[in-house]
This record gives sequence, C-alpha cells and structure tokens, in this order.
Amino acid sequence: MQPPGAAAGVQALLLRHWWQPRRTWLALLLLPLAAVYGLLAALQARRPHRAPVPVLVVGNVVVGGAGKTPTVIALVQALQVRGHRPGVLSRGYGRQGEGVLEVRPGDAAATVGDEPLLIVRRTGVPVWVGRHRLSAARALCAQHPQVDVLVCDDGLQHHALAREAELLVFDDRGVGNGLLLPAGPLRERLPAAPGPQQRVLYTDTRVSTPLAGRLAQRQLTRAWPLAEWHAGNAAQAVPLATLRGRRLLAAAGMAAPEKFFDMLAAAGLQFERLPLPDHFAFETLPWPTATAEVLVTEKDAVKLAPQGPGATRVWVVPLDFGLPTELVDELSALLFAPHRP
Repeated sequence: MQPPGAAAGVQALLLRHWWQPRRTWLALLLLPLAAVYGLLAALQARRPHRAPVPVLVVGNVVVGGAGKTPTVIALVQALQVRGHRPGVLSRGYGRQGEGVLEVRPGDAAATVGDEPLLIVRRTGVPVWVGRHRLSAARALCAQHPQVDVLVCDDGLQHHALAREAELLVFDDRGVGNGLLLPAGPLRERLPAAPGPQQRVLYTDTRVSTPLAGRLAQRQLTRAWPLAEWHAGNAAQAVPLATLRGRRLLAAAGMAAPEKFFDMLAAAGLQFERLPLPDHFAFETLPWPTATAEVLVTEKDAVKLAPQGPGATRVWVVPLDFGLPTELVDELSALLFAPHRP
C-alpha cells in the first residue's frame, strides 16, 4: 500500500543500497558524486555567530529520521525540570516558505512544518522556524526574553549558528555503508570520536556506531482518540493494550516507519502496515474509507483534522523518550559553563 511515484521508487532504491553494511554496485557508482558533495560541504563552512543564549543542537550525521524530534521534546522537558526556560529552533522541513516565523498550536503543518507543530503542542515552549537559524534565534529571544537556552531540532550542518553543545542521534541503522551522500546516508563524515562539545545518543536498543554514547528508553504506552489528542485531554488516553484483538491499520509517514510498526507489534497489537513517505501531507487519506480503526504517530496526527476522517476512528500513539540523567547533566554543564562569552 506504498504510494506510487518515481521519486518514491528512487528513494526506496537508494535506501536499500545505503543501509547495506557492504558497499554495493550503486554506492560505488555514486562515489564521484559523494566526493563532490564532500567538497561542497567543506566550502560552505562559515564563521559561526552566537545567539543571545546558549544553544544545543540535536542532529544527525546521517539522513532520515533517527529520533531527533522525540529527543528534542524529552530534552526540553528535562531542562524545564531543572528550572530552565527553553525555546526551540527548527527549519520546518516541508513547510511552505522559508522565512522566520513563530509556531502556534493552531497553525497548519503546511505553514510551519509537522515536527515544529508537534514540539509546540507537546511542550508549550516558544518554537520558531526559519531556514536562517541565527535570525530565528534572535527573533525568538527578542519576542520571549525569558528564554535562557535554545534547543535546535536538526541543524548539525548549519554552521552559521554557534553552539555550546551538540547531541548526535543514531538509531539501530548506524551509518549504513559509511559513505557520503548520494553514495551513502552520511551528511558529513563520521568522526573518530565525539568532540569535546558533543555527546551521542542511541534511540534504539543498541549502540550502532563506533562512537561511545548512551541509550534512550523509548516506549509506546497509550493511545488517544484523535479529537481528544487535539484538545489535549490526557484523561481520555487509554492503555495501548486496550486495542489488542481489534482489526487495526497502522499508518506512519516517517523516514523509518517500521520502527513504529515493530513497537506496536511488541505491544501485542495485530494490524495491517501502511508505510508512507516521510512528512506525508495527508491531503488525501491513504487508507480505504471502510477502514474501521487506524493508528498514527503524533507527527502524522498534526496533519489530520480534529473531527476525524469520516467513519474511521483514528488513534494517536505518542512515542515517549526517557533520557539518561547523566547525559542531561553533561549537556547542561556544557550549555551553562561560566566561560561562555
């Protein structure tokens, strides 16, 4: 039930070759383009400029989702517990326009991006989007002077914005064949070891690269009716186990939808799988109108109308991350070191 299209076919082909541990014929064929990519990336490096407050960048060395957005949400909540007042920066991938803009809970995902909209709904902190992250940082801090730290959702390769700390996020796929784009999934070369300002988080159940890091605890425990999720009525959420034994369809518009499906299966649910392209817009519903019950991620729920699509009952299943206390302590020490100019 994967949507057709030439672009989706090319993407699927590349993904199959990128995530092979051995370098395939296609990866080797694309090596010259990977060399060009690496050269252009080096030429784009520029002198960084500081934001008004400390910056923590949560990013990927590889393309595709590895759990950045749930990590950002968990970090914001952890910083709040420690008495800080964080704000969030994002490019707002897939949105219409590239200018600097504040994200409001009632905004359309097409205007601000699905991930920033999810972050503001889950955390309630100021979230600004913009291709130029430094401009977004200055605008956010001017509008919200109480903010004392910025968490940047992605932007590891956006060198114009200085940062006090970086958190590199990996999932169980690691770095695939270890090659730069387009021969492999690397946005930049994997360092031999984390730098002094860097820490590493693995969002799956194992360490998947040579870099030393810590493991996040991830879980799916509850499901909300779509309208109740939009309204923020937490009391209407039910344990995920309540849905066992029902005829379900699970849909996921993310870079690695199988992760969502595998976690649902581990929770004892039986369902049909509907993988969708990352940032799928839901301009038309991808499942048959006769479908009784559908499970979706929060990233997809922000693009569905609160009243629900027709007779189909939609359940929103949040992904929650637990971060090691030691990791948050180390990042806090980097962010709020007394020597920051």
